[in-house]
Amino acid sequence: MQKKEIILTGIKPTGMPHLGNLIGAIMPMIKLANAAPAGQSFAFIADLHALNAVTDRHEIATHVREIAAVYLALGLDAEHTIFFRQSDVPEVYALNTFLMNVTPKGLMNRAHSYKAAVDRNTAAGADTDAGVNMGLYTYPVLMAADILLYGTDIVPVGSDQKQHVEFARDIAGYFNNIYGDVFKLPTPSIRAETGLIAGLDGRKMSKSYGNQIPIFDEPAELKKKIMRIITDSKLPEEPKNPDVSTIFQLYTHFADAAAVKDLRARFESGGMGYGDAKKILFEAVNDYLSAPRERYKELLSAPDKIDAILAHGAERARAAAAPILDKVKKVMLG
Repeated sequence: MQKKEIILTGIKPTGMPHLGNLIGAIMPMIKLANAAPAGQSFAFIADLHALNAVTDRHEIATHVREIAAVYLALGLDAEHTIFFRQSDVPEVYALNTFLMNVTPKGLMNRAHSYKAAVDRNTAAGADTDAGVNMGLYTYPVLMAADILLYGTDIVPVGSDQKQHVEFARDIAGYFNNIYGDVFKLPTPSIRAETGLIAGLDGRKMSKSYGNQIPIFDEPAELKKKIMRIITDSKLPEEPKNPDVSTIFQLYTHFADAAAVKDLRARFESGGMGYGDAKKILFEAVNDYLSAPRERYKELLSAPDKIDAILAHGAERARAAAAPILDKVKKVMLG
């Protein structure tokens, strides 16, 4: 990473993440943010993006604190990284308004989330735009404001989120073509694929499938869920293929190389039942998450502390945003 590159990541407050989120997004993001030069990484909790689907303010506020506590407990350094709540930076509202006036409607028509809503409505025989509010329809503009407001260079995303950054580049390009070179053109950094993180039933771990393992379940509940992982019918004495085992695949993310090599050998040689393998997995996951779990509970028991951390981050974010917003206002309004 070049010295002056700014990286930015947004986290939507949607409740307790699961192990698939931890492996595929949370830990890579924390590692990247903590490795960046101090003050050059931004991580925000995207509560404004939740408004197009959640109308209960208490639910949003609760999830914001939960997500903040998760990231802090897992090692995000809030002094090193500018960590804040999106809605605490009013400059993003203003930039969103300015960007609305240069963004073509046709671009919004191509957004994945809007097209998915249209497809669902069409399949159900409903009106094309049934249930689609303007928050959902124009969310790429707000996302572009999030990205462009801080002079972001790099946005780490999964491959399915690449369009978000491409739209921000497009909108920045429309703006620059009219008003001059105001915005940097951000670049997506596609996270290395961790492979499909399977849930309890072998499908992709997902809240929508109800097959997830929440990262901060208490040990008894964590063990109960891990013991429910579906396996094939091979007997303990039979060799087993670790590469198609949910148990083994999860284990590789929570154990060191020597332990992974040992468990692979036990799978392939036979003599170990799936019940024993699940117990080994439980011990590895529980050991990995034990200290962060306690830190998470401590943080949630002191919500004022979480709020203070996010407020301090918002002050730093506003200081970074002010010069860019001032420039936008001058070139658009004089």
